[in-house]
Amino acid sequence: MPLQRFSILKGIYRPDVKIGRFLSALILSGVAMGLQRGAQDNYLAEIVRIDAFERGIVEFFRELPGFMVVFFLAWMYRFTENKIFKTGLGLMAAGVTGFMLAQPGKIAVTALLVIYSSGEHIVMPVRTSISLDIAKKDKGGASLGITGALGHGGHIAGYALVSVAFALFAKTGLEKIVQFKTVFAVSAALAIAAFMVSFALKESGQKVSRRRFYFDKKFFKYYMLEIFYGARKQIFITFAPYVLILNYGANAQVISLLLAVSALFAFIASPLIGKLIDKAGYKIVMVGDTIILIVVCFLYGFSHRLFPAQIAFYVVCVNYVLDAIISVASMASNVYVQDIASSQEEITATVSTGISVNHVISILIALTGGLMWKLAGIELLFSFSAFLGLINTLYAATIKTRKHSPAKDMPTE
Repeated sequence: MPLQRFSILKGIYRPDVKIGRFLSALILSGVAMGLQRGAQDNYLAEIVRIDAFERGIVEFFRELPGFMVVFFLAWMYRFTENKIFKTGLGLMAAGVTGFMLAQPGKIAVTALLVIYSSGEHIVMPVRTSISLDIAKKDKGGASLGITGALGHGGHIAGYALVSVAFALFAKTGLEKIVQFKTVFAVSAALAIAAFMVSFALKESGQKVSRRRFYFDKKFFKYYMLEIFYGARKQIFITFAPYVLILNYGANAQVISLLLAVSALFAFIASPLIGKLIDKAGYKIVMVGDTIILIVVCFLYGFSHRLFPAQIAFYVVCVNYVLDAIISVASMASNVYVQDIASSQEEITATVSTGISVNHVISILIALTGGLMWKLAGIELLFSFSAFLGLINTLYAATIKTRKHSPAKDMPTE
């Protein structure tokens, strides 16, 4: 396989695995996600007219599939990991295609976000388990770093395309809704392409049994960390762009450019953090990233109180990028799971349950976060996020690691 001629890939992935198609699907879907995400928040604010409180309600429904992912996986118990990966990509393609075709009503847009989100959340755990499974011994973090970097690379391309597109649209006089629909059309085409490429993935024919929820005493700390991570992540995903749009007047071109810069730094950081996890250990990475998060949250919530408006805008933008970088470090928890898991099935079951666990708190934060903003402002909202970061830091510090923390070789599906 041409991709495996690159020494960096040969050193990470098992020689018996053909990785080109899997990585190609990740890149295509990454670009599609970048296009959709780059235009989404401004579309909701400017076209659908969803305010900050309503944004929390929309996010509540968008995050429900994250909680339901273990049920989705249990329902697909006869499917291999690759088939589940394909199914998730298909739902993502259907959701963004609907965005292109549907009228901008609040109910219709919310329903399409749920479809898109269902695919996205189905892909998450199997993408992780496939990435770990195809890696060589002690290269799990590096494998996650590579796949994460490719995803971020796709996001960068998508965000950059959105920024360029809206710069050009500004000179054409096109209606705003036509501008957004054009972006969604390109995103849909790429999502469909990723779905088609995924059909070339080889099936082993082996099915993996799955449980709706998989709780084991040894994974308790992982589940707790997922709760803290889910809460703080939700605040930034839902409300950080809206702060820029509603409080600082950022348009789609600015938001997509900022997302592109964030993704670029995450792209660079992803393989480096993956290697850092393998060398320094996941515990150090877990603690370090949450300490940085506390500072990020404080400045995001209080910059408008501390600085003049223009400077505050730049400070918030820098902190938005920092959040994207430290979010990459969340892969450390997946390596922690691999370190203490006994099989590939256990990794998939645990990671998918972890996603559901952090989404239990996410769907609640989506609602309460919008209410916090409405009643007390962004200061309280991001102070709460900083407090969650502090709790996360203290809890991560209690993890006991093995002396050598070897990554296990998991059986090929």
